[in-house]
Amino acid sequence: MSKPEEQLVKLHLILPSIPKPVAVYKSAVRVGNLVYVSGHGPLNLDGTTMLGVVGKDLSLDQGKDAARQTGLAILATLRNFLGSLDKVKRVIKSFGMVNCTADFKDHPKVINGYSELMKEVFGEDAGVGARSAVGHNSLPNGMAVEIEAIFEVE
Repeated sequence: MSKPEEQLVKLHLILPSIPKPVAVYKSAVRVGNLVYVSGHGPLNLDGTTMLGVVGKDLSLDQGKDAARQTGLAILATLRNFLGSLDKVKRVIKSFGMVNCTADFKDHPKVINGYSELMKEVFGEDAGVGARSAVGHNSLPNGMAVEIEAIFEVE
């Protein structure tokens, strides 16, 4: 398996600009060998956020794309915070929230967009951690997905 930074190049992945906190919190906090990454949303390369309600405005596939974009935003924060994604040893835990209709039931399939990205970048063992995927009737600014995560680092 290639190093994460090599994987980004190999997969032709472009990270968005580093998202700025929208309230009183830090985007990432390190405690020992763990980095806690605050909730991130699906940030496009032009700095806009993917908005909408899955099951109403967005299809399952569009929601999955939003989760993948959220993963790219998290990677941008991690790279900025650590200096290199190669310092990440593994994904420990991720918590995915989907802005969806009350009858939407495929939250795990949406958050797979994020999980599959982490697996592509960090590999089968290091990129797949514990995870939760839940539905919400609202997320900040109407964004489609929000994900927070914990990573083990060097």
